[in-house]
Amino acid sequence: MKAGISVLVSLVALSITLLGLTSCGHSNDTRAAQAATAPQPQPQSKPDLQKQLQDADQQVRPDIEKQRAQAEQQADQTLDKEAIEAIDQTQKAIDAIAANKNSEALAAIEQATGKIHILLARNPATALIPVAAEVVVIDTAPRDDKAVTQLGQSVSKAVGDKDFPTARVLLYALMSEIRVRTSNLPLASYPTALTEAARLLDQKQTTEAANTLLTALNTLVVVDQVTPLPLVLARAAIDAAKEQEQKDKDKAQVLLQTARKQLERSKELGYAGRDPEYAALDSDISNLEKQLKGKGDATSVFAKLENRLSTFLSKQQSERVRR
Repeated sequence: MKAGISVLVSLVALSITLLGLTSCGHSNDTRAAQAATAPQPQPQSKPDLQKQLQDADQQVRPDIEKQRAQAEQQADQTLDKEAIEAIDQTQKAIDAIAANKNSEALAAIEQATGKIHILLARNPATALIPVAAEVVVIDTAPRDDKAVTQLGQSVSKAVGDKDFPTARVLLYALMSEIRVRTSNLPLASYPTALTEAARLLDQKQTTEAANTLLTALNTLVVVDQVTPLPLVLARAAIDAAKEQEQKDKDKAQVLLQTARKQLERSKELGYAGRDPEYAALDSDISNLEKQLKGKGDATSVFAKLENRLSTFLSKQQSERVRR
């Protein structure tokens, strides 16, 4: 009996001990849970560089419209009133022939010929006279660098496979530019067409005369001038960085990074992508970044970079002629 009581006491003691351990464990778990849910001191957040770059990019984007408007104004100033009048008189001659008014058609051709003679006297060494202009912004290229690379590889494959229609579509997706398209009157051939049309009208060959004039109108020479948008944005970013030089050097540094990214984008999109001037511009930006970290005046360094980029941009405003 004593042995049984002893065993019972031992079992009770063991139970009490286990209960105490369990209770202690629950207390520890509770304290741990409370500690986990308690507000923890947060480390001070670092500036979001990606957001800063995006803000800097948006800051310089309005310069695109400024450049477009400037290009449109310059293109309109090149248009020649005498040449435009010659085109208008040619169209009047075509309309008159269609209405069986040959005398009016001849009068319009004479008016057009007179305008051409004025142009020839005024521009003896000029082959093309601008008569119409259109300025458009084409920005279809993806912002993601990897997507640009993949598109370039697809273009190369399409060209290698002689699948030129696909290549043309893909190339359109790699454009980021301001395009000035100018239609030009060719002084070498247009007068001849007018003379031939007048001769045919004298011989009552009205259909042939009208066709000759239509051909002359349809053979205006189209010239496309392209300005890469990334270079415009790079220049705007550098100008903005210059304004921030004395106010906020950190912001100026971010704007210079934006300029560097735009130069890299221009190169990847194939705007003279192998030109060594890109490396020279990148080197100038690096020098400028180092200068901004110090206390010296960076005015001369900014001037050097701006001049180099302006010269490069002018060089890249290439012209493509289509006849």
